[in-house]
Order: sequence, then structure tokens, then C-alpha cells
Amino acid sequence: MNFQIIIVLLIFAAALFYVGRMIYNSISAKKSCGSNCKCGVDFSNIEQTKSAK
Repeated sequence: MNFQIIIVLLIFAAALFYVGRMIYNSISAKKSCGSNCKCGVDFSNIEQTKSAK
């Protein structure tokens, strides 16, 4: 193979990896959203002390 073709294929593979990683990170679940909504907090081990009325 020509040396220029190898360089182009390596750059193309790196671009595919970069785009794939961006798509994976946008689709994968995050641990928390960064706001104050408590969506990433696990309350399963906390005992309830007040009764709900």
C-alpha cells in the first residue's frame, strides 16, 4: 500500500472512533444530571423516620 493511503486510513479510523465515543457518551446513562433533582441518588438504604400524612 501507498504510505499516503495508510495515513488517510488511520485518520479515518481515528475520526470514526471519536464520533463513536461521542455517540456512546451521549446515549449512555449518567450517574447524575448535575442539577438539584436528586435523580442520581439511591435512597434504598435509608430508613424512613417521619411518617407520611
